[in-house]
Amino acid sequence: MSDYRHPYRDMQFVINDLIGVDVLCQTLSLDEVNAELSNAILDEAGRLGTEVLAPLNRVGDQQAPTLDTQGVQQTPGFAEAYQQYVESGWGSLTAAEAHGGQGLPNLLGTAVNEIWQSANMAFALCPMLGQGAIESITHHGSDELQQKYLPKMVSGEWTGTMNLTEPGAGSDLAAIKTRAVPDGDHYRISGQKIFITWGDHQMTENIVHLVLARLPDAPAGVKGISLFIVPKFLLDEQGNPAQRNDVTAVSLEHKLGIHGSPTCVMSFGDDGGAIGYLIGEENKGLTYMFTMMNHARQGVGLQGLAISERAYQHAVDYAKERLQGTQRDGTQIAIIKHPDVRRMLMQMRASIEAMRALAYLASAEIDLAQGVQDPEQARTHQGRVELLTPIVKGWLTELAQEVTSLGVQIHGGMGYIEETGAAQYYRDARILPIYEGTTGIQALDLVGRKNLANGGQLMAQLLSEINATLALVDAAGEQLIPVAKGLRHALKDGNEAQQWLLQSATNDPLAAASGCVSFMLLFGYLSGGWLMARSALQAQAMLDAGDGDAGFLKAKLITVQFYAEQLLPRTGACLAAVVSGSTATMALPDDQF
Repeated sequence: MSDYRHPYRDMQFVINDLIGVDVLCQTLSLDEVNAELSNAILDEAGRLGTEVLAPLNRVGDQQAPTLDTQGVQQTPGFAEAYQQYVESGWGSLTAAEAHGGQGLPNLLGTAVNEIWQSANMAFALCPMLGQGAIESITHHGSDELQQKYLPKMVSGEWTGTMNLTEPGAGSDLAAIKTRAVPDGDHYRISGQKIFITWGDHQMTENIVHLVLARLPDAPAGVKGISLFIVPKFLLDEQGNPAQRNDVTAVSLEHKLGIHGSPTCVMSFGDDGGAIGYLIGEENKGLTYMFTMMNHARQGVGLQGLAISERAYQHAVDYAKERLQGTQRDGTQIAIIKHPDVRRMLMQMRASIEAMRALAYLASAEIDLAQGVQDPEQARTHQGRVELLTPIVKGWLTELAQEVTSLGVQIHGGMGYIEETGAAQYYRDARILPIYEGTTGIQALDLVGRKNLANGGQLMAQLLSEINATLALVDAAGEQLIPVAKGLRHALKDGNEAQQWLLQSATNDPLAAASGCVSFMLLFGYLSGGWLMARSALQAQAMLDAGDGDAGFLKAKLITVQFYAEQLLPRTGACLAAVVSGSTATMALPDDQF
């Protein structure tokens, strides 16, 4: 059974044909970046993912990192794999050239990250967090801090972490107690952080922790939080790691999944205070950290896609090999011939292709928001990034629960047996709707800050674009009638949900909060259907022109039809839940639960 192969052809279609990487790079004035380079990058990344990272996925699941007197010892083989990752230059792919990066579009970085996350999610979490830390320091750090830390972080020689959560402060960051006391040109940090992914390891000579802490005279609440760089090793005058800082991993969590990724309890200042350096201005740390968090939120959404792809490949291979049932002549048949197994496989496939299209589009919007010259266009693209980020994080990670569960179901009883491998993807996926902001937090963000706060303007623009796509599908002819029908009903549901939200939220303050998850899921399915419809238009045009792989394009049209018929109708159930309001949700007395 093939353990992993990256989905090269569909990735190529989304990047080159649906989004149009050539046009994107022309807009960004990246004259040397084009579809040919994109294809070569995917090919090389696929080789490292398949040959190096994927074989370690099972190892990481069975041999979790350990903690001894020297710190966290990573899973055997991970350090060597990470060294290959660094030597091949993958860490610098999308970073700014000023700090040693290659300056390639975020879109290509997202596609490559899908490969890493699909091949070995536990491993890939380490560089993913480093990328987020680089974003925060790039946007908010002083020139001195950037010069000291970014080159080594960009190259991957040093990794980065994000330290927010504390034992008494989960999503409520206003409650953090970690302190930062001024001490000359630096600060002394003391406190404890929990759930710190890759908080310690031996794969690199330094780890750069980004830590939220509160100054002694800071105002209460989130307005009194500052952000600090706290390196594992302090730097000497030449910028090399030297003295060990007062920061230690004191324990490791025992988790349901992603066993190969150490989740640490980190202690700062057990011996006088860890030395930290202020990023930006005092008391603006949460704003700065959100740069990293928003990067991570799209990254975690991408993990939902990636682990679903891995589960799908595993299920397809099993379904083709597992013999069950007989034909009239007595010969056994593979279970992939059974309609219900095909239904599950098609549901996995269609979900994944919609997820990929949405994740990549959101990534390309980041490129445009940061790269277009016209300020008004930049604001438009940034608005789309803000609108899509909670949908990418929330919908993709929730849908991944279903897709990976179907992977177990297709394996039947063997799916429940760990040796088969299907269970690992299901377990690994379960963290995704939780970390970097739960599904509920994403949904509240979508209906509140990204919708009600701007009078629904951002959502109205999206609905208008979907309507324009529907008109094109209607005009495309008989072959896309099922797609048009599904998108039309889903768009109607989206418009009704949006109108109800704008009208009802002021009358019932709890309405938006009670229905926000259903609202977010509705727009996830609708956005996925919109991009699947666009994919169908592109695939049909390419077929008509005799351009591209006809087998793949025909399969794309079938998959889009399945999505329209089997997944888009879910928007109706989501709408019914949204408009039901908050009465039943909030009516039951606490003591009756």
